[in-house]
Amino acid sequence: MRALFKFDGALAQHPRVRQWFDDHQGPLGELARHWFDALRGCGGDVEEVLHDGQPTACVGGGAFAYVDAFSAHVNLGFFQGAALPDPQGLLEGSGKHMRHVKLRPGKAPNAAALSALIHAAYQDVKERLAAE
Repeated sequence: MRALFKFDGALAQHPRVRQWFDDHQGPLGELARHWFDALRGCGGDVEEVLHDGQPTACVGGGAFAYVDAFSAHVNLGFFQGAALPDPQGLLEGSGKHMRHVKLRPGKAPNAAALSALIHAAYQDVKERLAAE
C-alpha cells in the first residue's frame, strides 16, 4: 500500500483556502466550491490546506482530494485515484497514483458517481491512516 501524501498545518477551516475561493468567483469558482464542499462534508475529521495553489482536503494530515480551476474547467483530483473504484469511468489521467475528474460549467456530471468517488477516496485515506 502506497504511503499517504501528508501535510502539516491542515485546519478545519484554513484561511488560505477561504482566500482561494474568494479569488475564484464566477461559474468555475462556484463549481469548485460546490465539489470542495462535498469533500468537506465527508466527515467531521476533514481538514483543509492550500497545496500548490489548490484547496486540498485531508484527514489526519493525509491528503485525499483537491480542486483547481482552469480557464474552461475545474479538476476534482484524487491523490490515490488509481486505486479507487470507478465503474462509471469518470477518472482521467495516467499517473501512477493520481487521477482527476474534469468538471465544466453547464455540463452536469453524474453526481451520484462523483459522490461515490469522493466517499471512496475519504474511506481510502482513513483506511490508510489506520494501517500506518
